[in-house]
Amino acid sequence: MPKVGDRAPEFRLLSGTGNFVSLSDFIGKKNLVLYFYPKDYTTGCTREACSFRDSYSAFKELDAEVVGISADSQSSHENFARDEQLPFPLLSDPDGSMRRAYGVKPSLGLIPGRTTFVIDKQGIIRQIYSSQIHPNKHVGEALTALRTLTS
Repeated sequence: MPKVGDRAPEFRLLSGTGNFVSLSDFIGKKNLVLYFYPKDYTTGCTREACSFRDSYSAFKELDAEVVGISADSQSSHENFARDEQLPFPLLSDPDGSMRRAYGVKPSLGLIPGRTTFVIDKQGIIRQIYSSQIHPNKHVGEALTALRTLTS
């Protein structure tokens, strides 16, 4: 599992809009808040996504982009993002390869984990926050970490 201070694993995944998004798209340009979540349309995941949506302007002010990843299909992401008016991309990781690369472990051995990574413009992981039962805390933790990068 990558640790704080490690280079973030590269990824290239299909988004809900049908475009590929990769870590290299952000290197040298923006900080990245990469959050792994269990499933579109579930209660906790919807609350988490909407919390990121509602704080999106704060992330933009801190020169960061938000990206969500789950195993859901491209079409599920497209519908979920539209229904919840999400201004950021959701990426499809159907085989779980990125979840494994980032060391995001399942909860109770069954539920895909909920972990957020704050990655700086150089591609270095600056913070990792994991909590399955507190989806709303991911936003505050990420914003706090981003503020330390810009101070």
